[in-house]
Amino acid sequence: MKTFKRLFSFAQPIEKYAIPYFIYTLLYSVFNAFNFVLIAPIINSLFAEGPRTVVRTMPDPEVSSDFLNDFINYAIFRLYGETFDTMDVLIFLAGMIVCSAFLSNLFRFLGQWTVEKMGINTLQRLRDTIFHNVTQLHVGYFSNEHKGDIISRITADVQVIRFAVVRTLHVIFREPLLILTYVFVMIRLSWELSVFCIIYLPLVALIMGAIVKRLRRPAKDAQVVFGSMTSAIDETLSGVKVVKAYNAEDFFDNRFKALDEKYSALYRWIAKRQQLASPMSEFLGITAVGGVVIAGGYLITRGVFNVGEFLAYVGIFSQITRPIRSFTDAFANINQGIAAGERVLEVMDTVNEIPDREGALTLNGVKKGIEFRDVHFSYDSKEVIRGVSFTIPKGKTVALVGPSGGGKTTISDMIPRFYDPTSGTVLIDDVDLRDYTKYSLRNHMGIVSQDTVLFNDTVENNIRLGNPSATMEQVIAAAKIANAHEFIIGMEDGYNTNIGDRGMKLSGGQRQRLSIARAVLKNPDILILDEATSALDTESEKLVQAALNSLLAGRTSLVIAHRLSTIINADIIMVVKDGEIVESGTHKELLDKNGLYAKLIAMQNLEK
Repeated sequence: MKTFKRLFSFAQPIEKYAIPYFIYTLLYSVFNAFNFVLIAPIINSLFAEGPRTVVRTMPDPEVSSDFLNDFINYAIFRLYGETFDTMDVLIFLAGMIVCSAFLSNLFRFLGQWTVEKMGINTLQRLRDTIFHNVTQLHVGYFSNEHKGDIISRITADVQVIRFAVVRTLHVIFREPLLILTYVFVMIRLSWELSVFCIIYLPLVALIMGAIVKRLRRPAKDAQVVFGSMTSAIDETLSGVKVVKAYNAEDFFDNRFKALDEKYSALYRWIAKRQQLASPMSEFLGITAVGGVVIAGGYLITRGVFNVGEFLAYVGIFSQITRPIRSFTDAFANINQGIAAGERVLEVMDTVNEIPDREGALTLNGVKKGIEFRDVHFSYDSKEVIRGVSFTIPKGKTVALVGPSGGGKTTISDMIPRFYDPTSGTVLIDDVDLRDYTKYSLRNHMGIVSQDTVLFNDTVENNIRLGNPSATMEQVIAAAKIANAHEFIIGMEDGYNTNIGDRGMKLSGGQRQRLSIARAVLKNPDILILDEATSALDTESEKLVQAALNSLLAGRTSLVIAHRLSTIINADIIMVVKDGEIVESGTHKELLDKNGLYAKLIAMQNLEK
């Protein structure tokens, strides 16, 4: 109930939809029942003996079959006068049925459209909210979650919730109103028969409830497996070159088939119980009709009510099982909706472990520099950074080098607050980074990582990411600095060329140069380069390195490099090993120490 209450909060203002829906559904129920009530006067007209009663004055309104007969006779008198035959009556009654059916279906449509609008708007608001929440979560969250599962929750799970919300309104309004209207008319026609029905209908509901009540857990399991399937698809398509290079198609094919079989088995179980509910309720309903026929026949022989009223009663009773079936089917959908809702709300309730502090400051630029003060950091229980302390003065470049897995990227990730230190402090201008808003902090940074991330968009829009308001001239200038302009203008549509998913239409070096152009266009105060030239060929590396040297001039920069030739001119070079800084100094000073840095230089066969 708590889950559903939270989901319905996304349908606010609920009264905007619920009130019109209630009115439309009430009118639909009334006119729908009226269609069956008209069976009685039609039958009575066909088999009437003797002249028809003429009613010259409007009868007093009341809910009874006598009033309906008198009203019809009065309307016929007003329409035909005192001389009319059976066909005149049937034409009139047929016209009433057509008008009643039109109004019934009109209000049914209006009600359905109202509730569908609510469902669509709820779905949109829910999707927007969960996507916003996901994008605001800390980077560490995505290291522990399957991307495909997150996608599944935003798309498939939210869609299930929409159906559940719509069905809930049916359960609250439409089905009960139809059942109450039918029961009311049935009681007015014959309270004796209705006693039997009122006892029997709850029994049907209990049987149906027993069938669907066990659907919630399997539905949740099915959504979890669907998320795993989405992850498997995403991973396979993202790494399709590696899959083919290692002839691993069968491995991934079998992995997907196993997940698909598990998902299908769960849904077969769910579908069997869902589909069992409708025929079971229909069978029970027909069984009850048999009882009504026997009891009704007995009452007719006793003269309690006539054949027309009896047939109208049977018609209405045969219809009452339909909303009962819908009622039970709705609960099956609602159970699935609750299961999906729990998965969606689980993401929405995930706490951002890198929050802005209350009253956080706005960073307006770097005046002194960046300082790491006895910084420690752990992934779960494994410590990867151990007491790191250093300073990057304003306008200076600090380079981090060392063996892979030593913690260089983790250190750089703390500056934009992708991660916060487990202990110790990172400061800008003597202020803890946690005292700045993340937005203002990152707004002054440009980052080029070794994992080049581009988007399925044009070259121009990928470069503009850091500065959407830049002019075309500025975009071109940034591309020239990054040595990207020449290959861009050689493409089919130049800067308007779509580069495909993750920039797959480009070579590794071209993707890296676009990433550098993006950072150049942002013109940041703080620059972080994590293997920024790793994917470039030797000629491009020299050109881009020259451009980067110009870009680095006057900026507060942290550079991570394995190609040590790219950081020889850094103001300070620090060697990081096993989460600690083991050496620091200029290129010449470190060579003179003849330590780890000198060994790395020697391994790369660089000139001293």
